Amino acid sequence: MDPISHTDLILNPDGSIYHLHLVPDEIAETVILVGDPGRVQQVSAHFDRVDTEKSNREFVTCTGVYHGKRITALSTGIGTDNIDIVLNELDALVNVDLASRTLKPDQKRLSLIRIGTSGAIHADIAPGATIVTSVAGGFDGLYHFYRDDAKVTVPGLAKSFMGFAGWTSPRADPYFIRGSERLGSLLSGEGQVTGITISTPGFYGPQVRSIRLTAVDPLMIQKLGSFTFEGMRINNFEMESSALYALSALLGHDAITLCVAIANRASREFLDNYTPAVDDLIGMVLDKITLHDD
Repeated sequence: MDPISHTDLILNPDGSIYHLHLVPDEIAETVILVGDPGRVQQVSAHFDRVDTEKSNREFVTCTGVYHGKRITALSTGIGTDNIDIVLNELDALVNVDLASRTLKPDQKRLSLIRIGTSGAIHADIAPGATIVTSVAGGFDGLYHFYRDDAKVTVPGLAKSFMGFAGWTSPRADPYFIRGSERLGSLLSGEGQVTGITISTPGFYGPQVRSIRLTAVDPLMIQKLGSFTFEGMRINNFEMESSALYALSALLGHDAITLCVAIANRASREFLDNYTPAVDDLIGMVLDKITLHDD
């Protein structure tokens, strides 16, 4: 095949990938993704040894060893647009020969675990609870910019939701994609909430917050809260998982999201100090992927 062009695959003068500033041997096959750059240190503080530390803009990377397993912690920043950068560049680091700009004959499958925070939309989800995203729904539209020969979306779910919610243009059509069953099973635990997570292209209007501007559908949270599909309900809002699941499915990687609920939009509660809950979640994830992930 022809080499990938210099404008499609951009490398820095030192040979590192354009935004992440990483070379292939600086990432592990298990990657913990966090939004906040400061949370990378919260993950790496658990490591027994740190081998690599890199940063560029909001993309901070730390690769080290935890109980004998090599793990990378990487911050994506906020939003599905940043996930588009991170996923494509991580995939290139493991599946493209950067010197020849050609695909490697044997493709690697990364394990991508997003640890984040989110807003719950049901009163029975207490702030501090862990929500596991079985299915990510995207209001952002990023998936629609990629050709999907494998048909990775959940059949019938988008149509069912759009009809139920009265979804109209010019908003992008929602899309829904399942997370990794392997990682979901590996990281499951008592007391977790599972179901559908909605990823939005913004924090205010798209999540029906109003300061001086009014959301186009003020009843959207109530609609989300009353919708179900095949026994699953929509549990929470965040801003990254739809793109993470879409690009992981299209590229052949495993992805799962676990979020601490720090706000409850139904009860209007907010967890002011959520650092301990996030740290507990980080510890649980590290222990399970170390002890049980083969």
